[in-house]
Amino acid sequence: MFDQLHTQILKSIYFSGSQSIAEISNVISKSVPLVAKAIHHLVEHNLVHSQGLRASTGGRRAASYSINKEKLGNIITVCISRYSIRIGLFNFLNEPIMDELEINITQMDDAKIYDTLVEQVKIVIRDNKANPIYKIGITTPGFVDSQYGVNNSYSKDSPLHDLPYRFKKEFSIDTYIENDSSAIAIAEKNFGKAKQTNHSLVINLTWGVGLGIIVDQQLFRGFNGFAGEFSHIPLADESKLCSCGKKGCLEVEASLESAVEYIKECLKQGEVSLLAPHVHNEDRSQFLISLTQAYKLGDQLSIHAIKKMGFMLGKGIATLIHILNPEKVIISGIGATFGAILLPEIQSSIHIFCIPRLSQKTTIEISDLENIETIAAACIAVMQSKELIKN
Repeated sequence: MFDQLHTQILKSIYFSGSQSIAEISNVISKSVPLVAKAIHHLVEHNLVHSQGLRASTGGRRAASYSINKEKLGNIITVCISRYSIRIGLFNFLNEPIMDELEINITQMDDAKIYDTLVEQVKIVIRDNKANPIYKIGITTPGFVDSQYGVNNSYSKDSPLHDLPYRFKKEFSIDTYIENDSSAIAIAEKNFGKAKQTNHSLVINLTWGVGLGIIVDQQLFRGFNGFAGEFSHIPLADESKLCSCGKKGCLEVEASLESAVEYIKECLKQGEVSLLAPHVHNEDRSQFLISLTQAYKLGDQLSIHAIKKMGFMLGKGIATLIHILNPEKVIISGIGATFGAILLPEIQSSIHIFCIPRLSQKTTIEISDLENIETIAAACIAVMQSKELIKN
Protein backbone atom coordinates (compact mmCIF):
# COMPACT_ATOMS: atom_id res chain seq x y z
CA MET A 1 0.00 0.00 0.00
CA PHE A 2 2.77 2.41 0.98
CA ASP A 3 6.35 2.34 -0.27
CA GLN A 4 9.63 4.21 0.01
CA LEU A 5 8.35 7.04 -2.18
CA HIS A 6 5.60 7.86 0.33
CA THR A 7 8.17 7.99 3.12
CA GLN A 8 10.41 10.29 1.05
CA ILE A 9 7.48 12.65 0.48
CA LEU A 10 6.55 12.75 4.17
CA LYS A 11 10.18 13.42 5.12
CA SER A 12 10.36 16.24 2.57
CA ILE A 13 7.27 17.89 4.05
CA TYR A 14 8.48 17.31 7.62
CA PHE A 15 11.83 19.00 7.03
CA SER A 16 10.69 21.77 4.69
CA GLY A 17 7.13 22.47 5.80
CA SER A 18 4.12 22.82 3.52
CA GLN A 19 5.16 22.10 -0.09
CA SER A 20 3.74 21.90 -3.58
CA ILE A 21 4.06 18.78 -5.72
CA ALA A 22 6.70 20.51 -7.87
CA GLU A 23 8.76 21.44 -4.78
CA ILE A 24 8.60 17.90 -3.41
CA SER A 25 9.57 16.55 -6.84
CA ASN A 26 12.64 18.78 -6.85
CA VAL A 27 13.69 17.82 -3.30
CA ILE A 28 13.43 14.05 -3.71
CA SER A 29 14.40 13.97 -7.41
CA LYS A 30 11.30 12.12 -8.60
CA SER A 31 9.06 13.04 -11.52
CA VAL A 32 6.07 15.31 -10.98
CA PRO A 33 3.52 12.71 -12.18
CA LEU A 34 4.98 10.08 -9.84
CA VAL A 35 4.90 12.47 -6.87
CA ALA A 36 1.40 13.66 -7.74
CA LYS A 37 0.09 10.10 -7.74
CA ALA A 38 1.74 9.33 -4.37
CA ILE A 39 0.47 12.62 -2.85
CA HIS A 40 -3.11 11.82 -3.89
CA HIS A 41 -2.72 8.38 -2.30
CA LEU A 42 -1.55 10.01 0.95
CA VAL A 43 -4.46 12.47 0.84
CA GLU A 44 -6.93 9.60 0.35
CA HIS A 45 -5.58 7.98 3.52
CA ASN A 46 -5.70 11.28 5.41
CA LEU A 47 -1.92 11.30 6.03
CA VAL A 48 -1.44 14.69 4.39
CA HIS A 49 -3.77 17.65 4.00
CA SER A 50 -4.19 20.01 1.07
CA GLN A 51 -3.47 23.54 2.28
CA GLY A 52 -5.30 25.07 -0.66
CA LEU A 53 -3.89 27.03 -3.59
CA ARG A 54 -0.97 29.42 -3.27
CA ALA A 55 -0.94 32.94 -4.64
CA SER A 56 -0.39 33.07 -8.39
CA THR A 57 3.11 33.81 -9.68
CA GLY A 58 1.94 34.17 -13.26
CA GLY A 59 0.88 30.62 -14.06
CA ARG A 60 -1.49 28.05 -12.63
CA ARG A 61 -1.77 28.32 -8.86
CA ALA A 62 -0.09 25.38 -7.13
CA ALA A 63 -1.66 23.43 -4.28
CA SER A 64 0.47 22.89 -1.19
CA TYR A 65 0.40 19.95 1.19
CA SER A 66 1.19 19.45 4.86
CA ILE A 67 1.36 16.50 7.24
CA ASN A 68 -1.74 15.48 9.17
CA LYS A 69 -0.27 15.53 12.67
CA GLU A 70 -3.23 13.58 14.10
CA LYS A 71 -2.74 10.60 11.82
CA LEU A 72 0.97 9.78 11.88
CA GLY A 73 1.39 9.39 15.62
CA ASN A 74 3.92 10.98 17.97
CA ILE A 75 7.65 10.77 18.64
CA ILE A 76 9.18 10.23 22.07
CA THR A 77 12.39 12.21 22.49
CA VAL A 78 15.08 11.16 24.95
CA CYS A 79 17.91 13.65 25.47
CA ILE A 80 20.72 12.30 27.64
CA SER A 81 23.28 14.76 28.99
CA ARG A 82 26.09 14.51 31.51
CA TYR A 83 23.86 15.14 34.52
CA SER A 84 20.26 14.64 33.44
CA ILE A 85 17.83 13.10 31.00
CA ARG A 86 14.99 15.01 29.39
CA ILE A 87 12.04 13.11 27.95
CA GLY A 88 9.52 14.78 25.65
CA LEU A 89 6.75 13.94 23.23
CA PHE A 90 6.35 15.65 19.84
CA ASN A 91 4.02 15.33 16.88
CA PHE A 92 5.20 15.39 13.27
CA LEU A 93 5.00 19.19 13.20
CA ASN A 94 7.56 19.38 16.04
CA GLU A 95 4.90 20.60 18.45
CA PRO A 96 5.27 19.42 22.07
CA ILE A 97 2.44 17.19 23.28
CA MET A 98 3.43 17.16 26.96
CA ASP A 99 5.62 19.01 29.41
CA GLU A 100 9.16 17.67 29.39
CA LEU A 101 10.27 15.35 32.16
CA GLU A 102 13.76 15.99 33.56
CA ILE A 103 15.52 13.33 35.60
CA ASN A 104 18.72 13.89 37.58
CA ILE A 105 21.10 10.97 36.91
CA THR A 106 24.16 12.26 38.79
CA GLN A 107 24.11 9.48 41.39
CA MET A 108 22.97 6.68 39.07
CA ASP A 109 25.00 3.88 37.52
CA ASP A 110 24.30 2.66 33.98
CA ALA A 111 21.83 -0.02 35.06
CA LYS A 112 19.84 2.42 37.18
CA ILE A 113 19.77 4.99 34.35
CA TYR A 114 18.46 2.34 31.97
CA ASP A 115 15.78 1.12 34.39
CA THR A 116 14.68 4.71 35.02
CA LEU A 117 14.48 5.38 31.29
CA VAL A 118 12.34 2.31 30.69
CA GLU A 119 10.03 3.21 33.57
CA GLN A 120 9.55 6.81 32.37
CA VAL A 121 9.03 5.86 28.72
CA LYS A 122 6.39 3.34 29.79
CA ILE A 123 4.58 6.15 31.62
CA VAL A 124 4.66 8.39 28.54
CA ILE A 125 3.26 5.57 26.39
CA ARG A 126 0.56 4.76 28.95
CA ASP A 127 -0.54 8.39 29.31
CA ASN A 128 -0.74 9.05 25.56
CA LYS A 129 -2.80 6.19 24.18
CA ALA A 130 -5.10 8.46 22.14
CA ASN A 131 -2.42 8.96 19.52
CA PRO A 132 0.08 6.08 19.40
CA ILE A 133 3.82 6.45 19.76
CA TYR A 134 5.38 5.82 16.39
CA LYS A 135 9.11 6.44 16.85
CA ILE A 136 11.66 7.11 19.60
CA GLY A 137 14.65 9.40 19.03
CA ILE A 138 17.63 9.47 21.40
CA THR A 139 20.47 11.97 21.58
CA THR A 140 23.47 11.46 23.82
CA PRO A 141 27.09 12.58 24.20
CA GLY A 142 29.79 10.15 23.23
CA PHE A 143 31.12 8.13 20.32
CA VAL A 144 27.78 7.24 18.79
CA ASP A 145 27.57 5.01 15.73
CA SER A 146 24.09 5.90 14.48
CA GLN A 147 24.23 3.31 11.69
CA TYR A 148 24.56 0.43 14.13
CA GLY A 149 22.64 2.11 16.95
CA VAL A 150 25.38 1.97 19.58
CA ASN A 151 27.26 4.37 21.83
CA ASN A 152 30.86 3.21 21.92
CA SER A 153 31.61 5.41 24.94
CA TYR A 154 30.03 2.62 27.00
CA SER A 155 31.29 -0.93 27.30
CA LYS A 156 29.36 -3.62 25.46
CA ASP A 157 28.13 -4.91 28.83
CA SER A 158 26.43 -1.60 29.64
CA PRO A 159 22.67 -1.31 28.91
CA LEU A 160 23.44 2.17 27.57
CA HIS A 161 25.67 0.77 24.82
CA ASP A 162 22.84 -0.39 22.54
CA LEU A 163 19.75 1.55 23.64
CA PRO A 164 17.89 1.38 20.29
CA TYR A 165 18.06 -2.43 20.25
CA ARG A 166 16.92 -2.67 23.88
CA PHE A 167 14.11 -0.13 23.41
CA LYS A 168 12.85 -1.89 20.29
CA LYS A 169 12.79 -5.15 22.23
CA GLU A 170 11.13 -3.52 25.26
CA PHE A 171 8.50 -1.34 23.55
CA SER A 172 8.21 -2.72 19.99
CA ILE A 173 8.82 0.83 18.74
CA ASP A 174 11.51 1.75 16.20
CA THR A 175 14.23 3.65 18.05
CA TYR A 176 17.13 5.71 16.69
CA ILE A 177 20.19 7.28 18.31
CA GLU A 178 22.64 10.03 17.40
CA ASN A 179 25.43 12.00 19.04
CA ASP A 180 23.83 15.08 20.61
CA SER A 181 26.02 17.62 18.80
CA SER A 182 25.54 15.92 15.43
CA ALA A 183 21.78 15.83 16.00
CA ILE A 184 21.67 19.53 16.91
CA ALA A 185 23.67 20.37 13.78
CA ILE A 186 21.18 18.42 11.67
CA ALA A 187 18.26 20.20 13.35
CA GLU A 188 19.87 23.62 12.79
CA LYS A 189 20.47 22.71 9.16
CA ASN A 190 16.83 21.78 8.61
CA PHE A 191 14.99 24.17 10.91
CA GLY A 192 17.39 26.84 12.15
CA LYS A 193 20.14 29.31 11.32
CA ALA A 194 22.09 26.89 9.12
CA LYS A 195 19.17 26.32 6.73
CA GLN A 196 20.34 28.74 4.05
CA THR A 197 24.07 27.98 4.19
CA ASN A 198 26.20 25.33 2.49
CA HIS A 199 29.14 25.39 4.91
CA SER A 200 28.48 25.97 8.59
CA LEU A 201 29.69 24.96 12.03
CA VAL A 202 27.18 24.35 14.81
CA ILE A 203 28.59 24.63 18.33
CA ASN A 204 26.65 22.66 20.92
CA LEU A 205 27.42 24.68 24.05
CA THR A 206 26.52 22.44 26.94
CA TRP A 207 28.45 20.87 29.84
CA GLY A 208 31.10 20.21 27.23
CA VAL A 209 31.57 21.90 23.84
CA GLY A 210 30.28 19.81 20.95
CA LEU A 211 30.55 20.51 17.24
CA GLY A 212 28.57 19.57 14.16
CA ILE A 213 30.26 20.26 10.81
CA ILE A 214 28.05 20.95 7.78
CA VAL A 215 29.90 20.71 4.47
CA ASP A 216 28.01 21.07 1.17
CA GLN A 217 24.75 20.90 3.16
CA GLN A 218 25.66 17.51 4.63
CA LEU A 219 26.86 16.50 8.09
CA PHE A 220 30.58 15.70 7.92
CA ARG A 221 31.34 12.68 10.12
CA GLY A 222 34.99 11.96 9.31
CA PHE A 223 36.64 8.59 8.69
CA ASN A 224 35.36 6.77 11.79
CA GLY A 225 32.18 8.84 12.12
CA PHE A 226 33.36 10.79 15.16
CA ALA A 227 34.35 14.16 13.68
CA GLY A 228 33.57 17.16 15.87
CA GLU A 229 35.24 16.43 19.22
CA PHE A 230 35.69 20.16 19.75
CA SER A 231 35.77 19.89 23.54
CA HIS A 232 39.12 18.18 23.52
CA ILE A 233 41.22 20.51 21.39
CA PRO A 234 44.20 21.38 23.66
CA LEU A 235 43.84 25.18 23.92
CA ALA A 236 43.20 25.72 27.62
CA ASP A 237 45.03 25.85 30.95
CA GLU A 238 47.14 22.69 31.13
CA SER A 239 46.86 22.51 34.91
CA LYS A 240 43.15 21.64 34.75
CA LEU A 241 42.08 18.04 34.23
CA CYS A 242 39.34 17.43 31.66
CA SER A 243 36.53 14.88 32.05
CA CYS A 244 38.30 12.81 29.35
CA GLY A 245 41.30 12.41 31.65
CA LYS A 246 43.66 14.72 29.74
CA LYS A 247 44.84 18.24 30.50
CA GLY A 248 44.48 21.42 28.49
CA CYS A 249 41.19 20.58 26.74
CA LEU A 250 39.04 23.50 25.62
CA GLU A 251 36.18 22.14 27.72
CA VAL A 252 37.87 23.10 31.00
CA GLU A 253 37.52 26.82 30.18
CA ALA A 254 34.85 27.14 27.48
CA SER A 255 31.87 25.09 28.67
CA LEU A 256 28.97 25.47 31.09
CA GLU A 257 30.85 23.09 33.35
CA SER A 258 33.78 25.51 33.46
CA ALA A 259 31.47 28.48 34.17
CA VAL A 260 29.78 26.68 37.06
CA GLU A 261 33.13 25.59 38.53
CA TYR A 262 34.50 29.13 38.27
CA ILE A 263 31.43 30.59 39.99
CA LYS A 264 31.59 28.06 42.82
CA GLU A 265 35.28 28.78 43.39
CA CYS A 266 34.55 32.51 43.60
CA LEU A 267 31.61 31.97 45.97
CA LYS A 268 33.76 29.88 48.31
CA GLN A 269 36.25 32.76 48.39
CA GLY A 270 33.49 35.11 49.55
CA GLU A 271 32.46 36.73 46.26
CA VAL A 272 29.15 38.57 46.52
CA SER A 273 26.51 37.12 44.20
CA LEU A 274 22.85 36.20 43.91
CA LEU A 275 24.13 32.64 43.57
CA ALA A 276 25.64 32.56 47.08
CA PRO A 277 22.71 30.50 48.51
CA HIS A 278 23.37 27.85 45.87
CA VAL A 279 27.09 27.33 46.45
CA HIS A 280 26.57 23.83 47.90
CA ASN A 281 23.98 22.72 45.35
CA GLU A 282 25.47 19.71 43.59
CA ASP A 283 22.55 19.36 41.18
CA ARG A 284 24.11 20.85 38.03
CA SER A 285 20.78 21.19 36.20
CA GLN A 286 19.22 23.13 39.07
CA PHE A 287 22.32 25.27 39.46
CA LEU A 288 22.14 26.12 35.76
CA ILE A 289 18.55 27.32 36.25
CA SER A 290 19.72 29.53 39.12
CA LEU A 291 22.63 30.80 37.01
CA THR A 292 20.27 31.70 34.16
CA GLN A 293 17.99 33.60 36.53
CA ALA A 294 20.92 35.44 38.14
CA TYR A 295 22.30 36.34 34.71
CA LYS A 296 18.96 37.82 33.65
CA LEU A 297 18.88 39.89 36.86
CA GLY A 298 22.33 41.32 36.08
CA ASP A 299 24.36 39.39 38.66
CA GLN A 300 27.96 40.49 38.09
CA LEU A 301 29.64 37.19 38.93
CA SER A 302 27.32 35.30 36.59
CA ILE A 303 27.96 37.75 33.76
CA HIS A 304 31.73 37.64 34.30
CA ALA A 305 31.76 33.82 34.26
CA ILE A 306 29.80 33.73 31.02
CA LYS A 307 32.00 36.37 29.41
CA LYS A 308 35.10 34.43 30.45
CA MET A 309 33.65 31.27 28.93
CA GLY A 310 32.68 33.13 25.74
CA PHE A 311 36.16 34.57 25.20
CA MET A 312 37.76 31.12 25.44
CA LEU A 313 35.07 29.67 23.18
CA GLY A 314 35.96 32.36 20.63
CA LYS A 315 39.58 31.23 20.74
CA GLY A 316 38.47 27.71 19.84
CA ILE A 317 36.22 29.01 17.07
CA ALA A 318 39.14 31.02 15.66
CA THR A 319 41.03 27.75 15.31
CA LEU A 320 38.09 26.18 13.48
CA ILE A 321 37.83 29.15 11.12
CA HIS A 322 41.51 28.75 10.20
CA ILE A 323 40.98 25.07 9.40
CA LEU A 324 37.50 24.95 7.86
CA ASN A 325 36.74 28.49 6.63
CA PRO A 326 32.96 28.24 7.32
CA GLU A 327 30.36 30.64 6.01
CA LYS A 328 28.58 30.67 9.36
CA VAL A 329 29.17 29.57 12.96
CA ILE A 330 26.05 28.99 15.06
CA ILE A 331 26.05 28.79 18.85
CA SER A 332 23.35 26.33 19.83
CA GLY A 333 22.50 23.99 22.71
CA ILE A 334 21.44 24.95 26.24
CA GLY A 335 24.23 27.54 26.47
CA ALA A 336 22.68 29.61 23.65
CA THR A 337 20.42 31.23 26.26
CA PHE A 338 23.43 33.40 27.22
CA GLY A 339 23.85 34.61 23.64
CA ALA A 340 23.56 38.34 24.38
CA ILE A 341 26.74 38.18 26.50
CA LEU A 342 28.50 35.39 24.61
CA LEU A 343 28.39 36.91 21.14
CA PRO A 344 30.50 40.04 21.72
CA GLU A 345 33.07 38.03 23.71
CA ILE A 346 33.34 35.42 20.97
CA GLN A 347 33.74 38.09 18.32
CA SER A 348 36.37 39.92 20.39
CA SER A 349 38.36 36.72 20.78
CA ILE A 350 38.13 35.95 17.06
CA HIS A 351 39.48 39.43 16.28
CA ILE A 352 42.49 38.66 18.49
CA PHE A 353 43.25 35.11 17.42
CA CYS A 354 42.03 34.83 13.82
CA ILE A 355 43.53 36.11 10.55
CA PRO A 356 41.13 38.88 9.39
CA ARG A 357 41.08 37.70 5.78
CA LEU A 358 39.60 34.39 6.98
CA SER A 359 37.22 35.65 9.65
CA GLN A 360 35.76 38.76 8.05
CA LYS A 361 33.28 36.81 5.91
CA THR A 362 32.35 34.29 8.58
CA THR A 363 29.25 35.29 10.54
CA ILE A 364 28.70 34.23 14.16
CA GLU A 365 25.07 33.76 15.19
CA ILE A 366 23.10 32.52 18.18
CA SER A 367 20.46 29.85 17.61
CA ASP A 368 16.87 30.97 18.07
CA LEU A 369 15.34 27.48 18.09
CA GLU A 370 13.51 26.70 21.31
CA ASN A 371 13.74 23.13 22.65
CA ILE A 372 16.60 22.49 20.23
CA GLU A 373 17.76 19.33 22.02
CA THR A 374 14.35 17.66 21.92
CA ILE A 375 13.61 18.85 18.37
CA ALA A 376 16.98 17.36 17.39
CA ALA A 377 15.96 13.98 18.85
CA ALA A 378 12.65 14.06 16.96
CA CYS A 379 14.49 15.11 13.80
CA ILE A 380 16.82 12.10 14.09
CA ALA A 381 13.90 9.70 14.52
CA VAL A 382 12.31 10.95 11.29
CA MET A 383 15.55 11.21 9.32
CA GLN A 384 16.80 7.71 10.15
CA SER A 385 13.42 5.99 9.70
CA LYS A 386 13.23 3.72 6.66
CA GLU A 387 9.44 3.88 6.79
CA LEU A 388 7.05 6.41 8.31
CA ILE A 389 3.83 4.58 7.49
CA LYS A 390 2.87 1.09 8.56
CA ASN A 391 1.15 -0.94 5.89
